[in-house]
Amino acid sequence: MKMYKYKYGLTLVEILVVVAIIAILATMVIGIAARINDQSKERGLESTFTLLESALQEYREDTDKFPVQLEKNFANALIHSEYLYGELYSIPSSRKILEKVSDSLIKHDVDTGTIPPVPEIYDPWGTPLDYRYVPGDNFPELLSAGPDKIFGNADDINNK
Repeated sequence: MKMYKYKYGLTLVEILVVVAIIAILATMVIGIAARINDQSKERGLESTFTLLESALQEYREDTDKFPVQLEKNFANALIHSEYLYGELYSIPSSRKILEKVSDSLIKHDVDTGTIPPVPEIYDPWGTPLDYRYVPGDNFPELLSAGPDKIFGNADDINNK
């Protein structure tokens, strides 16, 4: 009489191979998803730049000049962003275009002072946009710190 013993199951090596394959696939999916997220933020920023450029053109048509911002100091990007928003908001035709910018990119600090604070314009990564214009330039420069949120690096994004 012959007895057959069938062994069903997986060895430790087989399980480790399957886990390694799943880990590699998960890493690839996470990397691709992160890149798609960054690309969508970059496209959103381009759209915001286009709206701001249109608002700046309307501002120039009404005042015959662009808002002047001589300072080139990234540390004051928040002040520059407030200045740009305030100037564009002061002209009705620019204000119409400015209102099309996503509410998630416009931040308004609540202040207890008597003067209401001016909203700032942010990029999709949560950093204030910087604004520069020196008379004589062709067009103002709008700057984003990019994904690393630090100005002055290779990943900075501008409208030029």
